Amino acid sequence: MLVEIIIFLLVGIFFGIITGLTPGIHINLIGSLLVEGAYLFNSVSPLYFSVLIVAMAITHTFVDFIPSVFLGCPDTDTELSALPGHEMLKKGLGYEAVNLTLYGGLAAMVILIFIFYPSIKLIPLVYNQFVGYIPYLLIIISLILLFSEKNKFASFIVFILTGFLGYFVLNLTNLNEPLLPLLTGLFGASLLISSINLNTKIPKQKITKIKLNYKRPLIGAMIAAPVCSFLPGLGSGQAAVIGNMLLKTDKKGFLFLLGATNTIVMGFSFITLYLFSKTRTGAAAAIKEISGTFNLNILILFFGVIIISSLIDFFITKKLAKIASEKIDRINYKKISIATLIILTIIILLVSHIIGLFIFVISTLTGIYCGSFKIRRINMMGCLLIPTIILYFFKENFYFQRILQYVLLCLYNLFQ
Repeated sequence: MLVEIIIFLLVGIFFGIITGLTPGIHINLIGSLLVEGAYLFNSVSPLYFSVLIVAMAITHTFVDFIPSVFLGCPDTDTELSALPGHEMLKKGLGYEAVNLTLYGGLAAMVILIFIFYPSIKLIPLVYNQFVGYIPYLLIIISLILLFSEKNKFASFIVFILTGFLGYFVLNLTNLNEPLLPLLTGLFGASLLISSINLNTKIPKQKITKIKLNYKRPLIGAMIAAPVCSFLPGLGSGQAAVIGNMLLKTDKKGFLFLLGATNTIVMGFSFITLYLFSKTRTGAAAAIKEISGTFNLNILILFFGVIIISSLIDFFITKKLAKIASEKIDRINYKKISIATLIILTIIILLVSHIIGLFIFVISTLTGIYCGSFKIRRINMMGCLLIPTIILYFFKENFYFQRILQYVLLCLYNLFQ
C-alpha cells in the first residue's frame, strides 16, 4: 500500500507541473477529468486517486505562479500576482517574484502542520454559529474589498458587471465546464491581449537572493486564509487582499502572502470536506465525487501528502523558474502571448464547445473593459460572489430566480 501511495503521489506531482505550466488549464478541469478516469479504472482504489489529486492540487498552487509572472496569464488563484510579478519581471526580477510565492507556500505548509489539529476541534464550533450568516458575511467582505479601492465607483461597476456575467453563465444548462471560458477570458486572455497591444519587451533576468521580513505577510495569511476557506465564492485572492489590509506590506511581501494563502486555502479545503462534506476547491470536489466521505486517518494521510509534495514542489518550481528566467528574454513575448491565446481557444473549444467559445469571447471583452478602469482585477471575482450570494438568498424561490435571470440578462446587454 505504501509503494502505491508513493507512486500516485509522484504521478500527481507530475500532472500538477503540467497543469501549473500550461496557461488556462485550471485544477478544476483536471479534477473533473480524473473523476472520469476513476470510473474508467474502477479496479484502482479511490484512495490512490485521491492521493494523486491532493499531490497534483498542491503542486499546481506552487507551479502556476510561473505562467502568471512570466507570461501574464494567471488563473483565479494567481491573478493578483500578475501585476506586482509582471512589474518585477520588467525590472529583471521575475525569478525573485516566483521565489517569493514559493517561500510563502513553504511557510504555509509549516503553518498547516501546527494548526491542523486545533482547526479540526475549533472550526465546527465557530462554523455552526455563523453558517446562517454566510450570505451577509459575503456581502460585508465584498463591500470591504470594494471600498478599499481608490476608485470605488469603478470597482462597483466592475463587480456588478462581472456578477451579471457570472450569474448568466453559471445558469446555462447546456454549457460544459462553465468556469473554464468564464475565468480564462476574464483573468487570462484579457491580460494577454493587453500585453500584446503594449508590445511588452522582457529584459534579461537576474538571479537574486530574497530579502524580506516574512512576519507581517505570514500573520496576515494565518488570519485571512482559514476564514476565506470556509466561505463559498471566496478564494486565495480575496484572502490575500484581506490579509494585506490587516497587516499592510509591500509588493514583495504581498507575493509572499499570496503564495501562503494559496497553499493554506487548498489545505483547508480538505479539512472542510472532512468536517462538513462541503467542497471549496475543484480538488476537494473531485475527491468527494470519487471517495465520498472519509475518516480522520485519511485526512492525516492527505496532509502527509501535502507536506511531502510541498517540499518536492519547492525545489522543482525553483529550478523551473530559473530556467524560465534564463530563456524569457530570448523569446518574442508577443509571439508567446499569441500562441498562448491560441492554446486557450483550442482548449475551450474542445472542452466547452461552441457556446463555451462564445462565452470566452464575451468574458475576454469584459475583462479588457474592466481592466481599463485601472483597478484591482480581484473586483472581477464578482462573477462568483454575486451568483453565490443570490443562491443563498433565493435558492428556494424559483419564480424570483427566473425574473432575476431575465433582468440581469437585460442589464448585461445594456452594458455591452
